[in-house]
Amino acid sequence: MRTTRWAIPVALLCLGGLSACSSAPEAADAPEPTKASVRPSSAGKPSQRPSLRPPGAHPPVAYKPSWPDRTTRTKAGYLVDTCVPESLRDKATTLTTSDGVHLSALELGDGPDGVLLDHEQGYNICSFLDIGRKLAARGYRVVIPEYRNHGASEHVADNEHIERDARAGLAELKRLGAKRVFLGGASCGGSTAAVVGAEGELPVVGLLMMSSPARCGGVDAVAAARKIDAPSLFVVSPGDMLGAVEKQVREVYAASAATQKRLVIDQSGYHGTDMIRRGPRGAALERDVIAFVVAAYDKAR
Repeated sequence: MRTTRWAIPVALLCLGGLSACSSAPEAADAPEPTKASVRPSSAGKPSQRPSLRPPGAHPPVAYKPSWPDRTTRTKAGYLVDTCVPESLRDKATTLTTSDGVHLSALELGDGPDGVLLDHEQGYNICSFLDIGRKLAARGYRVVIPEYRNHGASEHVADNEHIERDARAGLAELKRLGAKRVFLGGASCGGSTAAVVGAEGELPVVGLLMMSSPARCGGVDAVAAARKIDAPSLFVVSPGDMLGAVEKQVREVYAASAATQKRLVIDQSGYHGTDMIRRGPRGAALERDVIAFVVAAYDKAR
């Protein structure tokens, strides 16, 4: 079985429940820019740096990032993961969840057609960055939140309620003017994306779940899939956690209400977006994912 250093531990922890999920850095990010220490202007108070964001944007907030040695501050005062290229750091913002947790997020593209991309536990905001950039270039408005206890997002006491992080990303898409949404996520990120999409905040045109378990703690992806009838794509490797992940993905797939749904079995042995980022068929799988998003929106028009 082919695995990466983090693929098996993350799957083992996250399938056991959200509170147990690892928040260790991903093993194979792009080379980091020069590390910078983060010095909040004053504890709990907004930064005094002038914001370069458009009117109505969220102001920068001072908080303790989860991975401070991999966090930097943008010119506008937002905290962002150093995996994000400097050319994209002006797309960073800070979201605040319903329970008051501050999340680093990227906002790419524009227009009424939204895409929410939620990363795996133990990974970071750059897991979906390449796909997000390519979708934005095609005319979609993309939001990629970095979940609590990961990267440049706030460090908190536990890892419960990550569905609130997905919910904050979806609310941001709506605030920015998205009229409908394609939901995408990997591992528990896919599970939470489905759960918040099923709540009906925005019309759902499609769903992508990569290595996403049926349940993450109190998050029930099976119940959510029964409520989403939009085209749905499920991707999993049979070698991930010795088949345990595939079993759960098949459970969600079987429960899906979508009349157009696909189950893709990737033989790489990798977990989540590592199937794209490290697998031998990664480039082809990425093209398939992007084509699926485009087709879902074409069908919705």
